[in-house]
Amino acid sequence: MSEVLTIRNSNSKDHSVNEGINFAPSKNVRLIGSENEQIGIISFSSALNMAYDKGLDLVLIAAQADPPVCRIMDYGKFRFERDKKEKEARKKQQIADVKEIQLSCHIDTNDFNTKVNHAKRFLQDGDKVKARVQFRGRQMSHQEVGRELLAQFAEACSEFGTVEKQPLLEGRSMTMFIAPVKSTAK
Repeated sequence: MSEVLTIRNSNSKDHSVNEGINFAPSKNVRLIGSENEQIGIISFSSALNMAYDKGLDLVLIAAQADPPVCRIMDYGKFRFERDKKEKEARKKQQIADVKEIQLSCHIDTNDFNTKVNHAKRFLQDGDKVKARVQFRGRQMSHQEVGRELLAQFAEACSEFGTVEKQPLLEGRSMTMFIAPVKSTAK
């Protein structure tokens, strides 16, 4: 008789496999074959023997069903393909960092231009920008100055980004988010 390599570890991510399935040998399971065909309701021990005869694994798919659903498959291949798909999905994800730029109500022109240049560079790199104006003391009574400053900042960055979240007062600071413009030519 040929030797069968099986996975006997029940602490896999989400499926119990072979002897790792905790059923009494006489308990019935609904069995799905290796070609996705419905085999029917048979005892757990018979299903396990069928899987071993084919050189494949018996995998518990739905433990809550009545009777539980098991499938005959090559579990190692299944895991490999699932992990490969997850890796591809992670590769295609775009992760955008949020870079924060802090402004003050009485910022000078050159300082403002420097902050705008930093924001443009961040937006070109594909990162979001959080522009923040911090109010101190009596500046809280002149919030319109901060709102105008953020509007001016958004206008200066409009070539590389669009305002994602309008200026909002949170405590003693007013924040605004700018998202990079999606480039169509790639």
